[in-house]
Amino acid sequence: MTQPQTDMNALKARLKATWMSGDYSTFATPLLPGALEFLKRADLKLGERMLDVGCGAGQTAIPAAQAGAIVTGVDIATNLIEHARERARKEQVDVTFEEGDAEDLQYPDASFDVVLSLFAAMFAPRPDLVAKELTRVCRRGGRIVMGNWTPTCFIGQMFKVIGRHVPPAPMPSPLLWGNEDTVRERLGDRVRDVVMTHGSYQFDYPFSPERTVEFFATYYGPTNRAFAVLDEAGQAALKRDLTALWSDNNQAQDGRTIVYSDLLTVQAIRA
Repeated sequence: MTQPQTDMNALKARLKATWMSGDYSTFATPLLPGALEFLKRADLKLGERMLDVGCGAGQTAIPAAQAGAIVTGVDIATNLIEHARERARKEQVDVTFEEGDAEDLQYPDASFDVVLSLFAAMFAPRPDLVAKELTRVCRRGGRIVMGNWTPTCFIGQMFKVIGRHVPPAPMPSPLLWGNEDTVRERLGDRVRDVVMTHGSYQFDYPFSPERTVEFFATYYGPTNRAFAVLDEAGQAALKRDLTALWSDNNQAQDGRTIVYSDLLTVQAIRA
């Protein structure tokens, strides 16, 4: 059944508020090494036109422009676009940043050589529209590149813990974008030469698992919003469960927190 437009508008507003909460520009700073590694795998060529869908505060778009690509970044969160523009000005990098929706990209067909999204387009509520738009704005022979969390990864476990305390949004699980069969089905015959590789993404923080949970609660939109809707007892319970998860998966033994989360990298040629 098609979701009524009024319900979809409310859901979109809820999702936008989620990603505008916290401070993703601060949150993403420790993740920059992984973003740069993902960008390296995208193998950008000098002068290629790249669209970064769900660009956040520019953590992928700005390095891509510094490497010689002609970059446009789009994100649903108004404040993140403002952060990205300010960072680009400070670093004297020419990038176009625009507020927009991964389900309704405001660009003509075949506008870009590379359409890229790292842990971003996967969170839009209507994945079939996302797949259609990612491929529509990419030229024939161009590349679609996605980095997606997998259903069983650490971040997936974290979302499940949060979901036990706060009901998730009424939409398909974003983690399905980390399932190879689902990705192939969604992209369909609009692409060819699909290559999917599994890897890991490192979270490295110079403090304890408990402090890491506090960092997420302060700066990462989904965690920030989850804590915000709970009363004091609920917040304590969520913090306890998340701290246990981070502690159980912590690879460090020196007071730091180092956790690895599986990701699926998708690379495909626009047919």
